[in-house]
Amino acid sequence: MASLLLPIIYMAFISLGLPDGLLGSAWPVMHQDLGCPVSYAGIISMIIAAGTVVSSLQSDRLTKKLGAGLVTAISVAMTCVALFGFSFSHSFIALCLIGVPYGLGAGSVDAALNNYVALHYKSRHMSWLHCMWGVGAAGGPYLMGLALTRFNSWSLGYRYIGFIQIVLTAILVLSLPLWKNRKNENADSAEGKESDRVLSLKEIICIKKAKAIMLCFFCYSAIEATTGLWAASYLNIHKHINPETAAFFASLFYIGITVGRAINGFITFKFSDGTLIRAGQTIIAAGIILVVIPCAEIVSLIGFVVIGLGCAPVYPCIIHSTPATFGEDKSQAMVGVQMASAYVGTCLMPTLFGLIAKYVSIALLPAYIGVFLVLMFAMYGLVAKKENA
Repeated sequence: MASLLLPIIYMAFISLGLPDGLLGSAWPVMHQDLGCPVSYAGIISMIIAAGTVVSSLQSDRLTKKLGAGLVTAISVAMTCVALFGFSFSHSFIALCLIGVPYGLGAGSVDAALNNYVALHYKSRHMSWLHCMWGVGAAGGPYLMGLALTRFNSWSLGYRYIGFIQIVLTAILVLSLPLWKNRKNENADSAEGKESDRVLSLKEIICIKKAKAIMLCFFCYSAIEATTGLWAASYLNIHKHINPETAAFFASLFYIGITVGRAINGFITFKFSDGTLIRAGQTIIAAGIILVVIPCAEIVSLIGFVVIGLGCAPVYPCIIHSTPATFGEDKSQAMVGVQMASAYVGTCLMPTLFGLIAKYVSIALLPAYIGVFLVLMFAMYGLVAKKENA
């Protein structure tokens, strides 16, 4: 059954990535149509991220009650409804309201799927599955760019992704018996041993190493979300590239993540999670330097690809090590708070940069993500030291 279920999980990871880059790639045109400032993208992003924080913190309770398969199907369906809501909205307030179920649909499925894979599959599958997330995250901006270029319609771009999510939801619903069978096959293993008691947030935070790894996730998400949301606007406003081209090339950041995770899956055969995390952080630093160098436009474009390549191993490698670091009985709870920490970074930090872009300069984007890179490096250093103690 594991071989039948794995392709379904791959498709579920694609569904996770599809909506993630849409707002950033469409916003240079959306904010003009809606008649609102460019910085308001951060508000919508913050609302979506806040919903994911709430649902991530409930993932332990929901997954133990409903199972990973049903949680995944329900969450993808909620995201699908929200995407169509975005496509038919013509005001900033409406987008803010629809952003609530948009975010709620993402948090639980992210935590449930990541923990399920960490418990049942090798590190290479975690990287390749997150590569599938990158396929979705790169495909979303590409389809949005196509809708903007051919039809001058960001609404149609959201609708494209909504139709794809309908198909994925149907596949997930049909696959529910496979998830149940997989659970029964492992009744005496990791999932079967997992405690039925739901840990409180206070209990989770008090677990050894929890605070450091939560801060690490916060910093990583600040880098990824801020870059993903503001890359197109940075290219458009600071580099003077037209909105359609900026939206297309902003997807290169996600392509970098996607290609990097595909490669990382093979590298995991030889190197440990910790080594790959450190390598990724170093590559992110190299990408920031390329973006900053005052050369031709192509150098900045390459820089965003390199930043994406650096992001590639960090997220999946940390998640995959969660059951080993915190124990299989606590892994779902820990993955939930890790996701919540990541989404807090997603919620606050792109919004903060929106204010910086409005009142100072959008040219500060590379320096901004550089600060969080330094913090992430330090936080993971604390985790590594504790592990070696």
